[in-house]
Amino acid sequence: MLQEVGIYRFHHPLETAAAYQDRLKEIEAAIATVVREERAIEKSELFTFNNSLAQGRRMTSDLAKLMLRAYNSEADNAIRTLRAGNAITAKRRLETSRASIARLGALMEMRISDAYHRLREEEVELTADWLMMKQVEREEAREERARLREEQRVQKELDDERGRLDKERAHLLNALAALESQGQTDEDLLRRLSEVDEAIVENDFRAANIRAGYIYVISNEGAFGRDVVKIGLTRRLAPTERISELSGASVPFRFDTHTLFFSEDAVTLENELHKHFAHRALNQANSRKEFFFASPAEVRDVLLEKVGNILEFSESAEATEYRQSLAGWPSTSRERRLGGL
Repeated sequence: MLQEVGIYRFHHPLETAAAYQDRLKEIEAAIATVVREERAIEKSELFTFNNSLAQGRRMTSDLAKLMLRAYNSEADNAIRTLRAGNAITAKRRLETSRASIARLGALMEMRISDAYHRLREEEVELTADWLMMKQVEREEAREERARLREEQRVQKELDDERGRLDKERAHLLNALAALESQGQTDEDLLRRLSEVDEAIVENDFRAANIRAGYIYVISNEGAFGRDVVKIGLTRRLAPTERISELSGASVPFRFDTHTLFFSEDAVTLENELHKHFAHRALNQANSRKEFFFASPAEVRDVLLEKVGNILEFSESAEATEYRQSLAGWPSTSRERRLGGL
């Protein structure tokens, strides 16, 4: 039932795609054993042909091989055409083939055995799980590569910023040293030096503490409708750059930012927010996605419970591009969209 509405649950939960391949090899060996031991198809041993029990047994044996070949052909074809996330159609085809063999072989009490049918059904389930796990692992690998690229980008930003601050600090010290040699000083230069020292401390803290970063809450009414938010984390020095990237060609309109909240343990805070809204996730099959059915105000209230105070939070979404575009949409599309909202 869940698969029919697009929610996949693994039939046989295993850790990796390789583990599924190992189980499939075991199933294939078990299938071969059952066939060799002639336990794959059941048939009458008392059927006679031309009043001969021996001829009847030979006839039922030959027909049983033909029926089993037809069943296995259907099973192999169902597995070969199986798509990730949907074993329902393949299992129905197996059941239909089994029922046809039972009907055609009724006179000889011929049918595919329960044990053999279960093995082939399990083969279908494991193959579907294997295909889905491969898809999951590809997605995880893609996200891991994206995470590493993001970390490298952040590290470069921090290194570049530290280099810039070091240069600025050296210039200020040289300027102050020159003034001091003349018996003078400059309060503005001293103030700027203090600010640079504070910035260096903060930059070093960000570089050392990989859990620090900005929690962002953004929405895109034109793409996802009202009361859908994305709750994410970025460690960049300029977090708005991450929002700009998300607003790229993959979505029709720019995201609206409701808050950018800096936390020294942004990783934990993001996990807590995701856990709180998990039952409202748009994608119930992939928990790594960060979109939730929630209004910005609901996220603000939970965030306040977690951190106590937020300097800036906007509950409303301007959605400027979307609202400007809506008037120019074909009337049927506009009515359908507004009706859906």
